Amino acid sequence: MGRSLVRAALFGLLLAFVTTQPNKGDWDIYNFHINCTVTSRYATTVITSRVVNRMDQSKEIEFHVRIPKNAFISKFRMFMDGQVYDGVVKAKEQAQQQYTDAVSRGQSAGIVSSVGRTLEEFKTSVTVAAHKKVTFELIYEELLKRRLGKYELQIHARPMQPVRDFKIDVYINEKAGINFIEVKGGLSTKALANAITKTVTDKQAWVYFYPTEDQQKMCGSCSEQGMNGDLVIVYDVNRDSLLGDIKESDGYFVHHFAPVSLPRIPKNVVFLIDQSGSMHGNKIRQTRIALVHILRDLAEDDYFGLITFDGNIYPWRRELLQANKDNLDDAKKFAQSIQDRGATDINRAVLEGARMLNNNPRQGSASILILLTDGDPTTGETNLEIIQSNVRKGINNKFPLYCLGFGFDVNFEFLEKMALENNGVARRIYEDSDADLQLKGFYKEVAVPLLIDVTMIYTGGTNLTQTSFSHYYNGSEIVVAGQITDNNIETFTPQVIAISRNRTVRFSDGNATVESSGTISDNYTERVWAYLTVKQLLEKELKLAGDEKEKVKKEALELSLKYNFVTPLTSMVVTKPPGENTEVLHKPKENGNHRHHGHHGHHGHHGQHGHHGQHGQHGFPGIPGIPGFVLIGRSGPPGSSFMLNSYGSYGGGLSYGSSAVSRNQPLPGMTGRSRAGKKLALPLPTYAYASMPKAGVANGDVSDYSFLLPDTLLPTEVSQSTTAAPNLHRFLLKADNQTLPLCFDVTGSLSLKLLEDPNRELSVNGELHFLPYGGFRTITIHQKNDQHIKINNGGITIRDRQNVTIYPIKDVITAGRVTMIMRDKEIDVSDGEMRMVILFHVKHGERFMWPILRQRPSGDNIEGLLAVKPVYEEVQQGPSPKLKIKDQEIDVARSSTVDYSIGSAPKMDCWLMPADSALQRRLQDFTITQA
Repeated sequence: MGRSLVRAALFGLLLAFVTTQPNKGDWDIYNFHINCTVTSRYATTVITSRVVNRMDQSKEIEFHVRIPKNAFISKFRMFMDGQVYDGVVKAKEQAQQQYTDAVSRGQSAGIVSSVGRTLEEFKTSVTVAAHKKVTFELIYEELLKRRLGKYELQIHARPMQPVRDFKIDVYINEKAGINFIEVKGGLSTKALANAITKTVTDKQAWVYFYPTEDQQKMCGSCSEQGMNGDLVIVYDVNRDSLLGDIKESDGYFVHHFAPVSLPRIPKNVVFLIDQSGSMHGNKIRQTRIALVHILRDLAEDDYFGLITFDGNIYPWRRELLQANKDNLDDAKKFAQSIQDRGATDINRAVLEGARMLNNNPRQGSASILILLTDGDPTTGETNLEIIQSNVRKGINNKFPLYCLGFGFDVNFEFLEKMALENNGVARRIYEDSDADLQLKGFYKEVAVPLLIDVTMIYTGGTNLTQTSFSHYYNGSEIVVAGQITDNNIETFTPQVIAISRNRTVRFSDGNATVESSGTISDNYTERVWAYLTVKQLLEKELKLAGDEKEKVKKEALELSLKYNFVTPLTSMVVTKPPGENTEVLHKPKENGNHRHHGHHGHHGHHGQHGHHGQHGQHGFPGIPGIPGFVLIGRSGPPGSSFMLNSYGSYGGGLSYGSSAVSRNQPLPGMTGRSRAGKKLALPLPTYAYASMPKAGVANGDVSDYSFLLPDTLLPTEVSQSTTAAPNLHRFLLKADNQTLPLCFDVTGSLSLKLLEDPNRELSVNGELHFLPYGGFRTITIHQKNDQHIKINNGGITIRDRQNVTIYPIKDVITAGRVTMIMRDKEIDVSDGEMRMVILFHVKHGERFMWPILRQRPSGDNIEGLLAVKPVYEEVQQGPSPKLKIKDQEIDVARSSTVDYSIGSAPKMDCWLMPADSALQRRLQDFTITQA
């Protein structure tokens, strides 16, 4: 890049940090976007923040986000001063050496990562010159895991200050079909609830979160420093085939297997409860509460056992007993009497639990061993490797061991290895007020076994991820990915063999087809395969030793490097400007302490961010970087054309002129007079093109000028306008908790009342485009005090009484209470608690607009098309369907139309009916004479 660069390794220490809250006058996060796309349960999230240093001196700006633990970072980069600083994933040892070298030169170590309950923190910083900007962009990927019958997509937002241009956009595409979708989390409650809009079709869903600056201070954990909380998208998919959902693309496949309507398998379960002295206080109290609740949920055909342990073991009974009422009542009394005392003998407790299960085999049942402990073994056998060996022999692959580690004093890696070696998993239980709920939640995940000894077979498949599973539980899902041999789909045949109760079952469908997802970009199926393979290799590496361990570790490292995943084996190295401190960032292990501390002395920007348009360019939506207009004047001979440049002038009451300027310089101005005789100062681009309309229009009326983008060059001959036949526009009205929206047609290029808020003296009107089944050509916002904002295909005109200002394209325009933020292909409009987005679409070469109310103003007297929220129910299906709206039955027809309220403009099915029926008012009530 023409200058020396310092390599900064980003991956390192886990720690808590103390941050000086930024002064809003020092720097400003003017753009905070989170954009997430979920394709067949694989989520890719782009977090982007754009920050400006408003000081007269250099400032260290910080980027700080939280991402799900299950995710892999796959890209990080910074844009500054026309340079792009990309992150490169390297082997951890190589990046660590760069970090060590930097520390030896006296450079500071960075605070870049820490572990929370479900999130990890990413943090880095860069020095930004006075009045300069920096853009941070982080991308991470994760495969959503199904638990208790649902997937959860967790998005954390903590920008550390209210942000004017803040948004979260989520798009979910599930070819299997979406069964249900909900929005939860701390950012979905109270005053923030109306900042969320949701659109759902059979196979797609869109969720938008557009809070205003004031709302960003109003959630439960929010403050004057802005938002701090989660938005959680909860959903599940349809499951029509017992074999499951299989996607193929570019020689790779992904198989999601979660059969429904299977009979539950009775279970044999033994609970091993640590009652050593370290469980004192809330731990033992919450354990008692959870255990009593779990016992209450056992089915009558289940058999169970209870063992508490400290330095000794205390079985409730020596053998398993049926979960009938008498036995459960007695076991609850035993659970309620558990007291903390003594040391910890994990070895003896687990072996006794294994003995009980081995001595009580029941045909057609599933056995499970669950261990809860909060510390290391301190008596009896304390050698961890010997304990793990003893447990492997005692269980002998007959049933899974689930290890729950309570708190952060426990050796989690020991528990994790012991669980993985015995077909189970380890889970940390956090010392918190909801610890009992965490325990109960885990039990629910394993409470209903449906299959055991599950084997996934793929004839014609190779390089497969894990294909054998000890248990399949209700509400969970098995996912397998691999490559198709020679990319020959004709020879690829999947099937599943498992045991259900007393019989062997096979899942296969000779008529099933493997659905191609070849239209999905970015090698979706291949990346899912890589993600799963790396995850499972890391688990396998934990169980092995010696040469086998190194071989698996090497394979996981190579895949991590190939697919740019930040894992426990890799680190990311980021090129930064000269003189910057070196930082180290890595993927932390769950076994790490909850909080670590290190040296770090800077302060600045914190935030979590999302995707936006092109960096460093300012232009009108859809055409970034173009600052000019086309000026259509009102004088001159009919139909004539002329071109004016920065040196020219033309009559008709207007005069203008300037020297040539670069794009980075202020735009030249134009002066004129309105009909009232007031002098106007109107900004013009360096070059403008003008075309004269018909005669008969008064010369010199600046208020009659409209502006278009310069790519819309007008022909030298202007054709005479003709009156087209009336055209149709189709509108959608989306109902809450209904998959199909209502739709109705409007004839002609009408002007319509879109929104009216009498309390704020605000109204929004729109003039329909002449293009059939298009959108709006003009949208006008009227404020009190006679201020009007006109938005069309070419720009924004603000009329304040007799003063008219025509704005060139820039990031943000403010007029009275209204703020307009320009983005790629959209304008974000806010007025207090109202937030509206205007999307730009192109059809048959014509550009038009479509407004969407992202946040409805409060109050019961809000009017307009955008404020209509229908409620209906289906009362008659079949060939003559009927809907019921407000006690009125309406004949409808199933139809479809394009949904322009979504950027991709998908086609949607809808219930077609007359406009008056859909609106429950006359269409005339929404029609106005002039927008």
